[in-house]
Amino acid sequence: MLSFRLILWIGQGNKISNLVHPTSIIHKTASIGSNVRIGPYSVIEKNSIIGDNCEIGNFVTICSDTTIGEECKILHSSSIGEIPQDLKFGGERTKTFIGKRTKIREYVTINRGTKELGETRVGSDCLLMASTHVAHDCIVGDNVIMSNLSTLGGHVEVGDWAILGGGVLIHQFTKIGSHVLIGGGFRAVQDVPPFILAADHPLRYKGVNLVGLKRRGFSSEDRKSIKEIYKIYFKSVLNRGDALNKIQTEIKSSAVKNQIVEFIKASDRGII
Repeated sequence: MLSFRLILWIGQGNKISNLVHPTSIIHKTASIGSNVRIGPYSVIEKNSIIGDNCEIGNFVTICSDTTIGEECKILHSSSIGEIPQDLKFGGERTKTFIGKRTKIREYVTINRGTKELGETRVGSDCLLMASTHVAHDCIVGDNVIMSNLSTLGGHVEVGDWAILGGGVLIHQFTKIGSHVLIGGGFRAVQDVPPFILAADHPLRYKGVNLVGLKRRGFSSEDRKSIKEIYKIYFKSVLNRGDALNKIQTEIKSSAVKNQIVEFIKASDRGII
């Protein structure tokens, strides 16, 4: 049987604090940082680490071997680090990591990794809106927004600054590039390359995410280069190999060009 203790104080010495509700249950091996607020009936399981200045709402479960970075906010009834919904999971010890300043809204579920990767990881400064799901072995970058009811299958990778609209479904093993915006209600079963807008059934290229790139300081030269690259890749009649060759020879070398080309070359599921 797991050994739990009620906790009425946090921090140094025996100073009583009202930051942790007396109905919360915290395992004796859990590490709770300073100035952490924990609401009624929340459970913090063994070997979990909660960083400084976090806020955890009511009825939240932080499962075993989960690390929560500093200044995170986790709202009511969320489950972080529970075992995978994967029939191949054999009870192996795996982990969950949440970066700093990430906001997790109501009813979010994040599953720990399996032996394939060993961990599930969500980056810093993310926003996971209500009822989103991050499955086992996913890697979510920094500044990612997952809108309500969006769902990641197992082993999905989401790049920095990507935005998933409401109800977006991402098939297992799919990769979403950085600065991508996927419209609400659509699904991705193939990889979505960086910097683009994607929508429709089946999901397809709808243009460059110019507004997002401007907001994040991309130069006009970089934005123009991205647009030219995708005009060749998506709008010409060339196959994948010939399109990449044309991009390599005709588009000036840059960091954004290299990022796009490497993403496409590394794709196993194919590009939308």
